Amino acid sequence: MDKALYVAMTGARATLQAQGTVSHNLANADTAGFKAVLSNTQAYRIEGGTHASRIDAMHIDQGFDSRMGAQRVTGNALDVSLRPDRWLAVQSPDGGEAYTRAGNLTLTPNGQLVTGGGHPLVDENGAPFALPPHQALDIGQDGTVSIVPLGEGPQTLAIVGRLRVVEATPDRLGRGLDGLMRNLDPQQLLAQAPGEVMTTGALENSNVDAAGALVQMIQLQRQFEMQVKLIQRGDDNAQAANSLLRLGG
Repeated sequence: MDKALYVAMTGARATLQAQGTVSHNLANADTAGFKAVLSNTQAYRIEGGTHASRIDAMHIDQGFDSRMGAQRVTGNALDVSLRPDRWLAVQSPDGGEAYTRAGNLTLTPNGQLVTGGGHPLVDENGAPFALPPHQALDIGQDGTVSIVPLGEGPQTLAIVGRLRVVEATPDRLGRGLDGLMRNLDPQQLLAQAPGEVMTTGALENSNVDAAGALVQMIQLQRQFEMQVKLIQRGDDNAQAANSLLRLGG
């Protein structure tokens, strides 16, 4: 009986973790460039030597949905939408290099170019991207950043640097707890992507299917309720069996 209780308990735990994943996706349904988190459950046999072992229902992270989100034209010079398998390089909180497709860029008061989440963008050399005072800004489709200095005419448009945009397929990246992607094999550095890597004046929306996620949340809730009932039924059966044993004794 305890085996049935154990399987139902681990199933309920995995369902709760799956609900957390779906909730996270729903919370980011309006986040630019967000890629939906994928999860699943698999059976895991607990090692028991020569004795019969239990089967654990284990929640597993299956990475992220790499499909492109819908494109939205904004006309904002600081909004960029990346081409497939192209990722903006940013400086992560720990000082390393991380990657994102969130193209809603902003300028800090000191001229640093950052993502909407506040992560500093880096240039081709990996240094934080900072701009001198300017009156106009243009980001090219190849990631070059040009400005018109203060007090100058449009004919003085000059390139001040190029954003680091890497080429990486989904299997090369893993999501961190901070939501940023990281290279799964640090020994193989991700190369700068050549040619046109982005569209300016547009944003890539989240690829989360909000309606589908809501349906999934309802299904998981019903599944959790069923597993809790199994635990309760198993406990009732165990108590009934113990009562019969006492009577028989």
